[in-house]
Amino acid sequence: MVRIFPPVALKILLSVASFLFFPGLALADASAPSPFRQALPGYAYSFPRDFGSHDDFRVEWWYYTGNLEEMDGSRAFGYQLTFFRVALEGAEKAVNPSRWKADPIYFAHLALSDLGGGSFHFFERINRKGLGLAGAEPDRLRVWNEDWTLDARGDKHVLKAREAGYGLDLELTPLKQPAFHGEDGVSRKGREPGNASHYFSFTRMQTQGTILIDGKEHKIRGTSWMDREFSSSEMDARQVGWDWFSIKLNDGREVMLYQLRLKDGGTEPFSSGSLVLEDGSVRHLALEDFTIVPTGRWTSKHTGTEYPSGWELSLKNPKVRLTVEPDLKDQELYNLRSISGTYWEGSVSVTGEYDGSPVAGKGYVELVGYGKALQPVLPE
Repeated sequence: MVRIFPPVALKILLSVASFLFFPGLALADASAPSPFRQALPGYAYSFPRDFGSHDDFRVEWWYYTGNLEEMDGSRAFGYQLTFFRVALEGAEKAVNPSRWKADPIYFAHLALSDLGGGSFHFFERINRKGLGLAGAEPDRLRVWNEDWTLDARGDKHVLKAREAGYGLDLELTPLKQPAFHGEDGVSRKGREPGNASHYFSFTRMQTQGTILIDGKEHKIRGTSWMDREFSSSEMDARQVGWDWFSIKLNDGREVMLYQLRLKDGGTEPFSSGSLVLEDGSVRHLALEDFTIVPTGRWTSKHTGTEYPSGWELSLKNPKVRLTVEPDLKDQELYNLRSISGTYWEGSVSVTGEYDGSPVAGKGYVELVGYGKALQPVLPE
């Protein structure tokens, strides 16, 4: 259940979360110097430190998706569990001692795709740090939003979340070293210096545990993908949204691609991706190295939003051609309070060729900004 904030706190929360997903909704005077650190070259990653919170950056997230099946292979599932932290003021300004202070804000999204049952279920949590209802440790992997939790157990990531008869209890083991995206883990998102994020992933994680669907527990196995990003930049005013792909191929390679869409119908030149090889080494992919072509459309019965549905992905070198199809058309998260908006995030299946050899795979796709330009309805 989503907790109800006092009107002022809710107004702040919706404004902050809209900053994450919708351009042009600035939180402060853009001409004022930012109290937050920018994602710039030269950052030295350190673990387990960089699993923890980064209070000198404005926003960060711990993002997990996975493609799962029952132990006998009889039923398939997908999941997303993401924890967000959003700060309103820089650490040096955080002098309000009140436990009710709405800074930082933590919110979380849980989504379960029951592919065998043909259904999709999603939930969210919104809380502040001050009351201890949500938070993240600064130097290790531990994040929580009430009883939705992310913890480390040795080298394993342990995810737990449950809501209204649905949930998950999963143990994830990385099978490769972290993959650093962009240039040395700095992923550019626009023209200005600092318009970027520090971005790394565990692109293949052995997964076991249980999924809860309509009150029934299913013992599962499969693979997951973890994204870790922290940043202080806003979307460029020219940008309206993005398409993001994470693909785990059955030959041991992984592909991450994202394209930022512009208002004029073009693509942001700083869109990019990564090809992760079997040994965990990473090849950076610039926009000119790949293409993303939609092959179909789907219109939501919930919101009327039209999304691309099905894609042809191509890499130039190595020569890769992949056909990506949603495992379930309706995997839309809508009427969310935490972002005052809608997005599509879902499990996909992949077939194609890699340098002339057939490949297949599973993955996830995220589509943001396809609805009308959303402004939060804020209580006075």
